[in-house]
Amino acid sequence: MTVRLGTKAACDLDPGRLLDVFSRQRQRFAAVLRDFGPGDWAAPTRCAAWSAHDVVRHLCDGSTKLALLGPDDRTLDLSTGFDPRITPRSWPAISGTESPAGTLTHFLAVTGDLLAVARDRLARGHRFDVRLPYGTMDWTVLLLHGFWDSWLHERDILLAQGREHPTDGDATGYAAAYGLFMAAAVAAMTGRPVRARLDLSGPGGGVFDLDDRGGVTLTATWGAAAGPPAAAAADALAGRAPLAAVLGDLPASSCAALARMGNFFNTPVE
Repeated sequence: MTVRLGTKAACDLDPGRLLDVFSRQRQRFAAVLRDFGPGDWAAPTRCAAWSAHDVVRHLCDGSTKLALLGPDDRTLDLSTGFDPRITPRSWPAISGTESPAGTLTHFLAVTGDLLAVARDRLARGHRFDVRLPYGTMDWTVLLLHGFWDSWLHERDILLAQGREHPTDGDATGYAAAYGLFMAAAVAAMTGRPVRARLDLSGPGGGVFDLDDRGGVTLTATWGAAAGPPAAAAADALAGRAPLAAVLGDLPASSCAALARMGNFFNTPVE
């Protein structure tokens, strides 16, 4: 399977397949959360300021916003002041006073609402553009952004507790592809465009081609490949691990450029 994402080129993304992958990811995560005890909900995560409970509440808030988005949505638009390190903490958190059990119920409900709204839009052929940090994109790419955020935050909780992350190749492939696309878009926005090929192994792996001509374009062809694990690459691109330690086979200049997004996520906020 091949997925193509571009800041100025048409995207080749099967949103129905993405919704199926998103649904399975949330079902697996909910099954894990049902077995959480008080200590698990209160445990620290890879997000320094958030407990596991805080992260799930954030996913509830994000799902609610995704379900309500409309044409020219600017929720993630940098020009309106969005900052991924700060803004999500300021969203009105309906879940802010919930117990863990209440948050789990809320999580299941907003997940169902989001997926139902998205499937209805697809069935009606309702297409519109939204504003993302790297430019104007079809609303289905914002749905991919929401999936990536959910997959990554699930790992933020589970890996910090020494638990296995119950994912699959489709989910990991989408997360790695979108993480790489965003990192390349950030690199281009900061004057460091990247043209490179990455071979990633394991579930979700394959060949990932970045082209900086005419905007940023990523073509991901999933299949057997050598190289670092796709899940580890997705983590490192988001700043959860040193990128050079994972993608060290890339030229140093390309690795430094792709690390800019993760470095920004880890920049302290005063």
